[in-house]
Amino acid sequence: MGKEKVDSQVLKNIYICYPKGKHKVLTMSYDDGKLEDRKLISIFNRYGIKGSFHLNSGLDGEQYIPSSEYIELYRGHEVSAHTSTHPTISRSPIEQVALQVLKDRKELEEIMGYPVRGLSYPNGSYSEPIKKLLPSMGIRYARIVGNSDGFALPSDYYEWKATCHHNHNLLQLGKEFCGLFKTQYLYMMYVWGHSYEFTIDNNWELMEEFCELVGGREDIWYATNIEIVDYMEAADRLRFTVGGDKVYNPSYDSVWISVNGKVLEIKGGTSVTLDI
Repeated sequence: MGKEKVDSQVLKNIYICYPKGKHKVLTMSYDDGKLEDRKLISIFNRYGIKGSFHLNSGLDGEQYIPSSEYIELYRGHEVSAHTSTHPTISRSPIEQVALQVLKDRKELEEIMGYPVRGLSYPNGSYSEPIKKLLPSMGIRYARIVGNSDGFALPSDYYEWKATCHHNHNLLQLGKEFCGLFKTQYLYMMYVWGHSYEFTIDNNWELMEEFCELVGGREDIWYATNIEIVDYMEAADRLRFTVGGDKVYNPSYDSVWISVNGKVLEIKGGTSVTLDI
């Protein structure tokens, strides 16, 4: 009888990382484009935190940020759709839902000069037919309301639930997030709300304290919602050999991986030998 063949190749531990090899990401998500966005963004910018701002292009008035301010105010952040006039879309004809989303996209894109690819469901209203419609309209993710109290990436980007609203255990969850250290996992903290709520509740110090706690940390990637989606899509497109000795990145942007604890940048369009 022949001897059993011994596999001389030792399996590698290969993990997807966030940019620069990080394993935690923080993202913020705020709706409606009210005047308080000015103060909120000034706080975010002071601590290097990024957010996605979901705007209704068909609504204006004294309480809303003028569209003439959008480019400068939201620079470095993401402008995302929130439908044109903020209806409860699960009660609307699907044709009207499509028009609400596309009109909002078109008008925001004309102002911002880039494709608007995200959505926050107005009034938290959505349905399975609406979810199925969104990809054909160029929408890549949609945020729902509610709190997951967790730090996992979503299994469905069209039903993306945040870790918490800012009035729901924000500092407690922020401290827990900062303390996460197991690099074999990818963690995400996602905070949502409306900037005008800080004025109503008279609790701007809550966001100041949170941003001071979580901002400027070397182990956290600060990203917009769409940046997370784009990066994870690029990571999913990495092509590894069965033996784990090579990887090819067909995307334009870099993706970072960890191989046996060593962080590697896989630049776009390159094939890399993993001789570790």
